[in-house]
Amino acid sequence: MKKLILSAAFLAFAGFTAANASEVKNNNIEIVTVQDSVVKTPIKLEELPDAIKTTLGTDPYKAWTPTAAFAVKDGTKEYFQVDVKKEEETASLKFDKDGKPVE
Repeated sequence: MKKLILSAAFLAFAGFTAANASEVKNNNIEIVTVQDSVVKTPIKLEELPDAIKTTLGTDPYKAWTPTAAFAVKDGTKEYFQVDVKKEEETASLKFDKDGKPVE
């Protein structure tokens, strides 16, 4: 009788362990990296399109001094980035070839 009770207890324990083991889920994590496709080419401030130079001479941009310029290709988008400075503040402005601000 003792063997029967021990066997029943062992089977119950083994069944409980198997039930817990089946509840474990396989959590696969997939890591995807995306290569940065932005190409930033430095250009001289004098090489900026005339439309951008005109825009920089108007409000609210005329209080800022251009310090550097870049031609930027971001996938299919092309624009110009102009780094500007006003006293201790710095900023980067983006314009299309027609001098319109780009988001």
